[in-house]
Amino acid sequence: MSNAAAPVADSTANWVDTHAPVWMRPYLRLSRFDRPIGWWLLLMPCWWSAALAAGIARDLHSLPKVIVLFLIGAMVMRGAGCTWNDITDRKLDAKVERTRSRPIPAGQVSVAQAGAFLVLQALVGLAVLLQFNRFAVLTGIASLVIVAVYPFMKRITYWPQVTLGLAFSWGALMGFAVILGQINATALVLYAGSIAWVIAYDTIYAHQDTEDDIMVGIKSTALLFGERTQLALTIFYSLAVVLIGVALRLGGSGWLAWIGLAAFAAHLVWQVRTIRIDDSALCLRLFKSNRNAGLLLFAGLLGDAVLRSA
Repeated sequence: MSNAAAPVADSTANWVDTHAPVWMRPYLRLSRFDRPIGWWLLLMPCWWSAALAAGIARDLHSLPKVIVLFLIGAMVMRGAGCTWNDITDRKLDAKVERTRSRPIPAGQVSVAQAGAFLVLQALVGLAVLLQFNRFAVLTGIASLVIVAVYPFMKRITYWPQVTLGLAFSWGALMGFAVILGQINATALVLYAGSIAWVIAYDTIYAHQDTEDDIMVGIKSTALLFGERTQLALTIFYSLAVVLIGVALRLGGSGWLAWIGLAAFAAHLVWQVRTIRIDDSALCLRLFKSNRNAGLLLFAGLLGDAVLRSA
């Protein structure tokens, strides 16, 4: 295909553009390996739930393996999801300045090639999933329905971020399914809290594209909230903190977990106070900073699990 070495417009200098073999670059861009923030954000609820479930079980025996498998799974399945998104959105991407140089609309990869790459990534994800118990395998497979419909939601509702939240927060259920072999009330509340978090941070992300979205008819919470975005972020981030706090309470978490939640909340407050929706570069920086927010909470949950298992 032509222009195989050309970087994607909504990417920055990275190892894919500078060190990866030229023939491989379009495929790595399809799976967004040039922008790791996506798999980090998909991974965070997985790690939260794994650490919280291990703390409840008071057993760290399987946690290191689960953490590594979740890392691999998040990287691969985020790539598969992005590839599916690019296949379904290829005509829309061609109309948006930030996305028109993505591999499919730029002619670097054909739809058939992208489809084959999607199958390959899905098979790797399945191989990771099969390392877990049967209940966890079925739980993981169930998420594919949400992933499949997500790209179409922005065409029909101003709330596509809810569907993204359902998909990106699925890991909040997976940790409990893997370690405890069940999904209980604690897991469900953690899942709900993560959904609220995703809605907020993806609203920040969507503010980069509001003008183009209006032009091509794409809907988002960024357009819905508009000048009320700061208030909406306050509501959804607050809901996330409260719900995650309820999950910690239900899970019997100790002081380290609560410190992690407090640090997470402080980071979200900083985002709300800092955001300017007309500054695309700032919106992107704040969106990416949610990895650090998630890691703060994970550190607290992991420390608590270690203390409880001692």
